[in-house]
Amino acid sequence: MHWTATELEVVALSLRVALVGTLASLPLAVLVALALARGRFWGRSLLNAFVHLPLVLPPVVTGYVLLRLFGRHGAIGEWLGDHLGVVFAFRWTGAALAAAVMGFPLMVRAIRLAIENVDHGLEDAAATLGASPAWTLATITLPLALPGVIAGMIIAFAKALGEFGATIMFVSNIPGETQTLALAIFSLIETPGAEASVMRLVWLSIAVSFVALIASEALARRVSRGRA
Repeated sequence: MHWTATELEVVALSLRVALVGTLASLPLAVLVALALARGRFWGRSLLNAFVHLPLVLPPVVTGYVLLRLFGRHGAIGEWLGDHLGVVFAFRWTGAALAAAVMGFPLMVRAIRLAIENVDHGLEDAAATLGASPAWTLATITLPLALPGVIAGMIIAFAKALGEFGATIMFVSNIPGETQTLALAIFSLIETPGAEASVMRLVWLSIAVSFVALIASEALARRVSRGRA
């Protein structure tokens, strides 16, 4: 199987976008999942609905909202560009942002379920022995919820790898800059004689996603055995 330089570039960009989007959103996902799992506050249901909104909205709507907020003249994007030199619109960083937003609800849900399954008795025992809430979280809750955290990261990564609608709306389809696997396949389908390239990228997408899910299950089981 012969891979062209363009195809390899697409693969490398897709992996970078998915990885950066997943890692950048992980800390916030843990905090939100913790708030939803353990918090009792007014507006909890609203927060839960807001977090899961990207799952039910058309992806192009999410991309348009990102464009209005983080575009060069957006409410947030203009300030970031002028003061910090950070630009998202029509850049690979924007593709990573779109991927992070679309995968965020899946990551939060997996982490939240894992935290809810942690034995409260262990946390209460740590508090009784004088452990602070932060120390209990770092040494009891998160280690026990680690399989769920890993599963959430892998699911979000797989989602980010295949993201299309929000990405093309927010950062367009620019070869070498924002053209990820899904966008490249979309472009190649309309290109005469590109069937071989389409099939290579399609099979690669399937393979990477499949391996990611298998790796997630294997890591979660390994962590669970080590915890037992």
